[in-house]
Amino acid sequence: MVHTIVDGTFRQTNLTNESPEYLAKREELRLAEIELMRQRERVAELRRHFPQGASIQDYQFEEGPRDLNAGDAPVRTVRLSELFTKPNRSLVIYHFMYGKRQTKPCPMCTAWLDGANGVAHHLAQNLDFAVVTAADVPSARAHARARGWDKLRFLSTGNNTFKYDLGSEDGEGHQDSTVSVFTRDSNGNLRHFYTVHPRMAPDIQERGIERSLRTGETTIISTEEPYACRARVTACPPMNIWLSITACSVSGSCFSGSEQEFVETQ
Repeated sequence: MVHTIVDGTFRQTNLTNESPEYLAKREELRLAEIELMRQRERVAELRRHFPQGASIQDYQFEEGPRDLNAGDAPVRTVRLSELFTKPNRSLVIYHFMYGKRQTKPCPMCTAWLDGANGVAHHLAQNLDFAVVTAADVPSARAHARARGWDKLRFLSTGNNTFKYDLGSEDGEGHQDSTVSVFTRDSNGNLRHFYTVHPRMAPDIQERGIERSLRTGETTIISTEEPYACRARVTACPPMNIWLSITACSVSGSCFSGSEQEFVETQ
């Protein structure tokens, strides 16, 4: 019975005692989920076919030892171009809300990066990923050690304008969570491909993330005003954002938003 149409309903189980009311609502939800899936695929397709983005400078960052448990020195200078490990790969950077006016690590960013650390080896198959923070190297690494983020590459902006230029920091040093994607063109020039923020419009101050496994919503809030970090999250929030990020990849392989399998982009 499962995966067959019975009385106009595409059955999801072999249970024989599901009420007609339940089955009708389950079918309504199934059709809505299909519509959402196709819209998500259309959005991912729009991302993948952006025209060439603006050229950007080869920003310099500060980085401690690659081994998180090897202390915080020496600190070396790393350029944006050095974060690309292979040709024809996208570079995804998460702008971590920590440093300057954000005196404590953002709890929502921390939730995302807990998930990113867990799937870092999967991301590395198809793209390069790094975390950039306005905090100094020792402070950033101390938080990373406390969270066990041993698979993530952490960089400090130092004195550069990277976060301001990409919109994750204002002129007073307030921080915002942001994801940016970069590419290199055929001549090796650095290009900005895509940046996304929680604020999507003047009347949309945060992007809600659907809860797919159960009804209701959970709100994670930092009460450290005015640096509140608020987001509606799912039962598995990191998976949603990393599926979205990998769908942005424009070179090599990326995730298909609905099929959840690797596909080749053209």
